[in-house]
Amino acid sequence: MLRYKVEPYVVAADVYSMPPHAGRGGWTWYTGSAGWMYRLIVESLLGLKRNGDTLRFTPCIPAEWPDYAMEYRYGKAVYQISVTQVAGDGGDTVIVDGIEQPGGSIRLLDDASEHRVEVRHRRPATAT
Repeated sequence: MLRYKVEPYVVAADVYSMPPHAGRGGWTWYTGSAGWMYRLIVESLLGLKRNGDTLRFTPCIPAEWPDYAMEYRYGKAVYQISVTQVAGDGGDTVIVDGIEQPGGSIRLLDDASEHRVEVRHRRPATAT
C-alpha cells in the first residue's frame, strides 16, 4: 500500500507517525529542503561547482558508476558535459572543445554556442 502520498520530487518537512496517517508525508512545499538536496547532489556528488564564470569539477561518485552526462546552460551557451571514471592516480583531466584545461575547471562563456566538455575522473585502484 502506498503510504507516503506526496510528490516524489520534493522533500517532506515531516512524516506522520500516528494513525490514521502513519507513514504519510506532509508540508512538502513549505521547506527549502528540496533546494538543499539538489545542491547536495549537483555539487557534492556530481562535483559541479560554479564560482562566477568558472565551473569546477570535483566528482565524488561511487566506483560502480562508469560515467554520467549532463547539460549545463550559461546564458545562451550550452555545455554538454560527460564525466567518465578511469583507473589511475593523479588529477582529473578536463577537456573543452578538444582542448585540455588546467586545474580541473573551465571558464564559462555566454557566446550562444554549444560546447563539449569531457571530464576524466581518476579513481585509484582499490586494495583487495
